[in-house]
Amino acid sequence: MIRTGIVGISGYSGLTVLKLLFKHKDVRLTYVSANTTTGLLSDIWPQFTGRTMLVCKKFNPDQAAKQCDMIFLAVPHTVSMRITPKLLKRGLRVIDLSGDYRLSSTAVFKKWYGKTHTDGRRLGRVVYGMPELYRTKIAKAELIANPGCYPTAAILGLAPLMGLNHKAVSSIIIDAKSGVSGAGKKLSGPLMFAEANENLTAYKLFQHQHTPEIEQYLSAVAGSKISVSFTPHLVPMNVGIFATIYVQFKPKANPGNLQSMYSRFYKTEPFVRVLKSGSIPEIKNVVNTNFCDIGIAYDKTKHMAIITVAIDNLMKGAAGQAVQNMNIMCGFDETEGLW
Repeated sequence: MIRTGIVGISGYSGLTVLKLLFKHKDVRLTYVSANTTTGLLSDIWPQFTGRTMLVCKKFNPDQAAKQCDMIFLAVPHTVSMRITPKLLKRGLRVIDLSGDYRLSSTAVFKKWYGKTHTDGRRLGRVVYGMPELYRTKIAKAELIANPGCYPTAAILGLAPLMGLNHKAVSSIIIDAKSGVSGAGKKLSGPLMFAEANENLTAYKLFQHQHTPEIEQYLSAVAGSKISVSFTPHLVPMNVGIFATIYVQFKPKANPGNLQSMYSRFYKTEPFVRVLKSGSIPEIKNVVNTNFCDIGIAYDKTKHMAIITVAIDNLMKGAAGQAVQNMNIMCGFDETEGLW
């Protein structure tokens, strides 16, 4: 049994981690914190009335260290880098759901996040929390950079091809759509019901901070620099990400049997489901689960593959993957609390 805490309990990712930990047989939740909201946890999230007497307090690293063995950071980008060093110094293991430690360069971080990284010496040395690629490193890590939601869908959708036959590829276009919870729990014009409902729009064209994350880890898998064109869209759903990935192959290049390639690559992965040939994933089949569903289609005449991916952005794209990482770090059954 390990003692766990959540910093950033008032947001959607923090709430989802909370729900998962309450179901986990090997975990005791002992600490919750938020800088904007304090008081009984059940006052912040009334669905937990009668289920817990936990009190949410302002973040205090000494208190967290006394009460916990592991901390989940569900805080906004650029907040984690200020508090993570304090937690690591006190001997805690940390799973960071923000984007603060995903990139390997301080210059790249500043370009895409707009702030100077205050813990830049750790960049490039933090383990990326994608079990399908880094399970062995995750098991030994003290700090995990939990992947972003869009990158989870994009990287899992492309990793087999990048790892086995990236030289056959000439271009990659990622068209991805997310529910409004992907933007977090904040009041913003485009996220208001009257604006988002019955609407669909692209945003942050060529500017989304997940672009360098996708390219960095696809390049690591390929062993060669990979460039993608990534366009995110907001759709009027609470949760879910659907990515349509267009892979154009070079003239005369042989992409191989993609269906077989993907099936072999993910054969032993508990949460990646490669659908049978001709099938297309649907968000309704992954919502409230930690599954990533992948469909593959190939057109010989166009020499193009279309890879479709569906995940729940708060589960496999955030909290579910974080708990999966915790299970690996602690030697638990990797699927515990996630079925």
